[in-house]
This record gives sequence, structure tokens and C-alpha cells, in this order.
Amino acid sequence: MIAHFLDYIAIERKYSQRTVDAYRDDLRDFCLYLKCAPQDFCPEEVGEDDVKGWMLHMLDSQKQSPRSVKRRLSALRSFYKFLLRQKKVSRDITARIISPKADKPLPVFFKPSEMKAVTAMDNWADEFEAIRDCLIIEVLYQTGMRRAELIALQDKDWDLKQGQVRIFGKRRKERIVPVGEKLIRQIKQYVEARTEWSGSDNQPTFFVRKNNQGIVVPLSQSSLYNIVRARMGEVSTLKKHSPHVLRHTFATAMLNNGADIRTIQT
Repeated sequence: MIAHFLDYIAIERKYSQRTVDAYRDDLRDFCLYLKCAPQDFCPEEVGEDDVKGWMLHMLDSQKQSPRSVKRRLSALRSFYKFLLRQKKVSRDITARIISPKADKPLPVFFKPSEMKAVTAMDNWADEFEAIRDCLIIEVLYQTGMRRAELIALQDKDWDLKQGQVRIFGKRRKERIVPVGEKLIRQIKQYVEARTEWSGSDNQPTFFVRKNNQGIVVPLSQSSLYNIVRARMGEVSTLKKHSPHVLRHTFATAMLNNGADIRTIQT
């Protein structure tokens, strides 16, 4: 049943591969606690006490944070809702389980002066990788898109005449985000530099890199993180320099300039 559930969220619900892998790990950990293999899991033989025991095991024995335990419980809740719909169980044993309270950290964001300093560096970018890295910072800051959304971008998603970009978010949900004239100029500069650097107009994704064999491939999650960390580390004293911090910075900048929260969420 666990395999069927993972296929369901991947194919029908269109969850990202990262989320599917996380759910697989969470359910595998629950089975490990029950001392059974995932393929042998029998939901009717599991009760609320088993779920509570698993929670305590994670908190006490594994020393996991309440936030991590809450996330793993969320995977189990989704699994049992699926089992109910499939009539594989008569009740949801997670319904009355109370998740541990997790303190919400305050959102971290870069200061306006730091963003002004890092975008001012765009002026000296002349090599392809420098042009690409500058554009990545600008795209994340000006659109608020997620790391996975940026990596998945393709050339056809940009409509430079209309000044907008099409983004596919979680569960392939589409949204259209406007882009400014400065960003449009940078995009055109990047595409020209990319063509000269790679020798081709046909690319697998909008943002690319070369692997160890010199083959042009899509930008990876780790390479994107390293680019942002290196660039923002030059101007910011924050301990965390991640693409998600730029997403918070985008939202903060919009709030500070009069946008309402509903518009930002949209």
C-alpha cells in the first residue's frame, strides 16, 4: 500500500520528486519503528498508541526537533487519508494525534543595502558564468520564485514582449509573474552569452552549466545554492545565504513598498 500511495502522490497529485522521496523516507522510518518492511505494512494492525510511540521515539531517542516530527506525522496523516479513500482502513488513527508544537522562526531576509550592493556588481559581469550568476540573483529577488522553480525554467516560459514569466510551482500549478525592463535587458544579455558559450541555441533548461565532461546540463540544486551563497556572502553578514532567503527578501521588499499580503501570496 505504501508503494501505491507514493505512486498516487507522484502521478495523480503531481507532487515533486523531492516531496515523494521525503514521504517515502518518513513512512519507511515508521515501518522501521514497527519492525516491519514497507512492503509488509498492514495498516489494520497499527493503532494510535503506535503513532504516539513513534513520536516519542523520534523526540527522545532520535533527538529530532518538534518541527521534524510534525513533518513526518504529516506524511503519515496523508497516507491514512489515502487508505480511507481506498477503503483499506475503517478509521484514521492519526485523526486524534496532536502534533508537537514547533516554534516558528522569524523570517530571515537581506537588507536593502545588501541587495543594492550585490546588484551593483552586475555592471562588471562580462564572462558567461558571471552574467548567469548575476541574473540568478536578480530573478530570485525580482520574482520571488522558489529554487526548484528557477531550475525548471525553460526559454519558452519567458515572454519578454509582454514583460512576464510563466512559473510552474508545486503540483505544477501555473502562475504568471511580471518582470521589469532591467531584468529583460539582463535576460537578453544572458541568452546571447549562453549561445556564444555553448555554441547552440537549443538548451535543456534556461539556466545551464557544464558537467565534468564539458557537456551542457541543467543547473543543479546544489550548484544554484552555491552560486547564491557565494554571491550573497560577499555583501551580507547573515549566517544563511540561500535562495529561500531571497524569496523572503522579495516578499519583504513588496510589503515595505505598499503591496498587500494577498497580492504577494498570489
